[in-house]
Amino acid sequence: MPTVMLRHMLSGQRGVVSKVIANGELGRRIRDMGLVPGTPIMIQGRAPLKDPVAVRVRNFTLTLRNNEADFIHVEVEDH
Repeated sequence: MPTVMLRHMLSGQRGVVSKVIANGELGRRIRDMGLVPGTPIMIQGRAPLKDPVAVRVRNFTLTLRNNEADFIHVEVEDH
């Protein structure tokens, strides 16, 4: 499966978090939201200017700014 940054995923696209490269407070916050390697996710939608992005994780939806999504790498499903 190809790996892309979460920022570049399309609405409705699914994948699995492969790595989080953020350190410090931002890295801890991302992992506290459940975005850890092995977690399945789906892009639920984007704001009109493409920022933020709504991500479906487990049974909830969270939003991330693109500058936060850049630290999350995802193995996307092939179509």
